[in-house]
Amino acid sequence: MPKVVELVERWEATGRPVVFTRYHNYPGSPFERLIHWTAVQHPPETEIVPELSQHATRARAVIDKRIYSYFTSEGANLAAQEGWTDLVFCGVATESCVLKSAVDAFEQDLRPWLVTNASASHGGLDAHDAGLLVARRFIGAGQLISADDATIQFD
Repeated sequence: MPKVVELVERWEATGRPVVFTRYHNYPGSPFERLIHWTAVQHPPETEIVPELSQHATRARAVIDKRIYSYFTSEGANLAAQEGWTDLVFCGVATESCVLKSAVDAFEQDLRPWLVTNASASHGGLDAHDAGLLVARRFIGAGQLISADDATIQFD
């Protein structure tokens, strides 16, 4: 989480837009039915973590989602309205939400960037590393960057 906070603070300082996503699981969801995962259905699990909550109040948007990807209708519309061509992804979980968002951006003909050291997995380091391995194949190894590179890349 410290790398995510650091990256958000750097982006805020330069006036770059920051968007948060907040996942909400629900009874009967595919996550519950197929994976047998029932977490993140109620606060406090559905809230932005305390380390980022003050930043979320200043964010361009906080997108509530019931899917892995940033690309809900609200997320897709926001990217289109803003004319964004590059999207930088970080957070939890590297192998699912972060990866799926980056791949969806790629398939929308946008340039995804995945910040490797500002992403992690509640499944542990093996799951994180697996997400990075698959991301290299899906969106290109050059699209995986560090938090420091993310700041430099867009200066």
